[in-house]
Amino acid sequence: MTASSPVARSAGRVRRFWDRFGAGYLFVAPSLLFFLVFIFVPLGWSFILSFQEFGFRGSTWVGLDNYLALLRDPIFRQAALNTVIYSVFTVSVWVLVAMVLATLIHPLPPRLRTFFRAAYYLPAVTSAVFIALVWKWILNANPWGLANHVLSLFGAGPVGFISDPSPLAGATVALWSVILSSVLTIPAVGVVLYSAALAGIPQELYEAAETEGAGALAKFRHITVPLLKPITLYVAIVYTIAAFEVFERVYVMTGGGPGYATHTIVYLIWRTGFRFGDYGVASAQAFLLFVVIATVSVLQFRALRSDVQY
Repeated sequence: MTASSPVARSAGRVRRFWDRFGAGYLFVAPSLLFFLVFIFVPLGWSFILSFQEFGFRGSTWVGLDNYLALLRDPIFRQAALNTVIYSVFTVSVWVLVAMVLATLIHPLPPRLRTFFRAAYYLPAVTSAVFIALVWKWILNANPWGLANHVLSLFGAGPVGFISDPSPLAGATVALWSVILSSVLTIPAVGVVLYSAALAGIPQELYEAAETEGAGALAKFRHITVPLLKPITLYVAIVYTIAAFEVFERVYVMTGGGPGYATHTIVYLIWRTGFRFGDYGVASAQAFLLFVVIATVSVLQFRALRSDVQY
């Protein structure tokens, strides 16, 4: 075998690659192994399972029947509609509130700014179940619910905030109550990210705008919002994924009810898989959700991507 043979050249390329990147791959190998064993393999098995009718004694291959059945299922369509309504309203409000709050705390002194960042980040480290329990108590239909107690002081009430299936503006009262509980929870991650990004915007831009007679609202609209577009893209995608995957709040506050009024896709996946043991259909639901989230994320990237540099 000559030194210039294809085998020798390939071996040389492998040796040079290993000399250059081998140590790095050894460091990331544990994480890659964890991803392979606990994420990639179950994900692949779940995808295969979505084409089967699962049974503990053996599964039957049914092809696309699970997916076609879901598209005809009124419960799945209701859950999908509820999820879309929830996501549109919560993501829009979260992004706007996070940007406004970060803009308001940015001019404060450093210590006060740090205090508000930590305070606003508190919901991110607080149990989602605990927050949902608090909101369940606030919106409880019984007289001892905080919201109904306040209404009783004015001679009104009680209102079934989380138990009323009556339609209201395209959704039910119960679903709007779940949405309200979400939008009134401070969007912790967005506040911190926007606050950090604002520190990188050159003050000269605001000073130049002031010399042109621009007010606070004009500076926010024409300087702050455009320059924060890359952060807005990231925050919007993260919040969209979180909104489409909402589960704890629905499970604790309403249990998906009344009826199917507050069913979301993830709650339906849990109900189908863990309550009824229909893992094939649950896997199909999960992969349809994956396709929807991926599609929405791509559309957001195309709409919000920016080459802004400062």
